Amino acid sequence: MSNERRGGSRRESSGGQQPRRPDHSGKGGKNFRGGSSAKSRAQANAPRRKPAQPAEQGRDVHVEGGVRLQKVLAQAGLGSRRASEELIAKGHVEVDGQVVTELGVRIDPATAVVHVDGLRIQLDQAKVTIALNKPLGVVSTMDDPKGRPTVADLIKNREERLFHVGRLDADSEGLLLLTNDGELANRLSHPKYEIAKTYLVTVEGEIFPRVGKQLLKGVELDDGIAKMDAVHVVQQIDGFAMLEIVLHEGRNRIVRRMFEAVGHPVTRLVRTRIGPVPLGDLKSGRTRVLGRTELGTLMGAVDL
Repeated sequence: MSNERRGGSRRESSGGQQPRRPDHSGKGGKNFRGGSSAKSRAQANAPRRKPAQPAEQGRDVHVEGGVRLQKVLAQAGLGSRRASEELIAKGHVEVDGQVVTELGVRIDPATAVVHVDGLRIQLDQAKVTIALNKPLGVVSTMDDPKGRPTVADLIKNREERLFHVGRLDADSEGLLLLTNDGELANRLSHPKYEIAKTYLVTVEGEIFPRVGKQLLKGVELDDGIAKMDAVHVVQQIDGFAMLEIVLHEGRNRIVRRMFEAVGHPVTRLVRTRIGPVPLGDLKSGRTRVLGRTELGTLMGAVDL
């Protein structure tokens, strides 16, 4: 019997779906201090957007020769032009920080920053962000000199020139984001914005409370101290433990190195969430384009 089966994190069949969480009965289900209760997990994954600054009173955002705002909103998927006009008239729409209620306003979609009810709207239809469920054995690069399968092999049908945000090593599975929006990619990768990432991890050995507290307090690695934001033991059985952990760290193989440092080598690792974006039921090797709300929330998390 494999380690994954014995640890309650059974390898999926050829369908390759995200591993099903085991039953919480029996030994396990521990939340350590500072750990991941439902409330704290939601807080850890919530977008960290700065409070909106008061707009300059009366500033004119109208651009001569631009596109009518209601047309821009309709093209961005906010509904019909009539529905978009209602959003404007009721004060739900901001352009460059200024609430717009007049229907004759024109904007430049290439430069304007538009929010509807506080949610950033992507106006550039050429830009796309997708979620990918990376399978085992695939490297997080667009080209590999060793001839191993790469992320690029999984998006051959995409016409856009996409690049991945962050990495997962070949032995890890789960959520990767790919985009052709350079500014979004840069901010998601920048430590300033501290985007939380959630993992479902199977490790060797029983996880005692002192181990969870140590992971939260910080572990000394060869490149400095690393700490987790939340640690929740989902299940322990037959000398293996499955945990859900949250952290903002982005260093190479950080999760594996932290568990190795506390004496619990990782046997399986699946990333299930990046900020507000969940892996959900996306099958292994498949992709999906982020929806408007999902993308807007992600952009808000990095102050776009």
